[in-house]
Amino acid sequence: MHDRNTLFIGKVFLTFPELPSTNTYALELLAREKPAEGTVIHAENQTEGRGQMGNRWEANAGENITLSIILYPGFVPVRAQFELNEAVAMALRDCVAKYVEKPVQVKWPNDVYVEERKIAGILIQNTLAGAQIQSSVIGIGINVNQSAFAAELPHATSFRLETNHSFDLKMIMQTLLQNLEARYLSLRQGQASILHEEYLSHLFRFRQPSRFWCADGRLLEGQIVGVDTHGRLLVEHNRSIEAFDLKGIRFI
Repeated sequence: MHDRNTLFIGKVFLTFPELPSTNTYALELLAREKPAEGTVIHAENQTEGRGQMGNRWEANAGENITLSIILYPGFVPVRAQFELNEAVAMALRDCVAKYVEKPVQVKWPNDVYVEERKIAGILIQNTLAGAQIQSSVIGIGINVNQSAFAAELPHATSFRLETNHSFDLKMIMQTLLQNLEARYLSLRQGQASILHEEYLSHLFRFRQPSRFWCADGRLLEGQIVGVDTHGRLLVEHNRSIEAFDLKGIRFI
């Protein structure tokens, strides 16, 4: 797929009928050479897709989008690498919101939800060099035309389930790559603070009373009040604010 509406993302587009994992292929490619920035690895069927915390990403072959993008965000310091997550999450949200009229939000850190249901996810794998990010592999999965999901995925949804329409996957991919390039360029132009505010404005359950399980066994009742520069979720409870990393807390 050659997208004329981007400067560099998707200009090199490698597509495969099947791969175990597009992220793994991208990382192996990076180990051998330096692909052009914006190179996309796309699989019509991904047999060993991964999500956050080592979870599997389930997607029926030919009905959804599974791809990875190679970037070189050397302008993002390691200490602020969550800025890249925010830019990618907002790009994915932009893409979904163009086609789905219901409320579309980002569930911290990297999932995209339509109301209370997950429609897309991100897995970012950075390679670091000193205080800078040397390369990033941005793995993205979007549920598009799948109409049924496994019983262990009770909160999954898709474009088709939310709109009662089927979609051209190439059209959705083009929109995604355009949005990703726009958000990435905004980040490169020093607009991290604007991206952060937009991220918070679309954050799932932001400033709403919520319940969480903590890794230390606590049942916590509070509200999300922000995300810090390290990407930790800030939860206010008992008149104090506590920061949690990805392994430290989960929604109930």
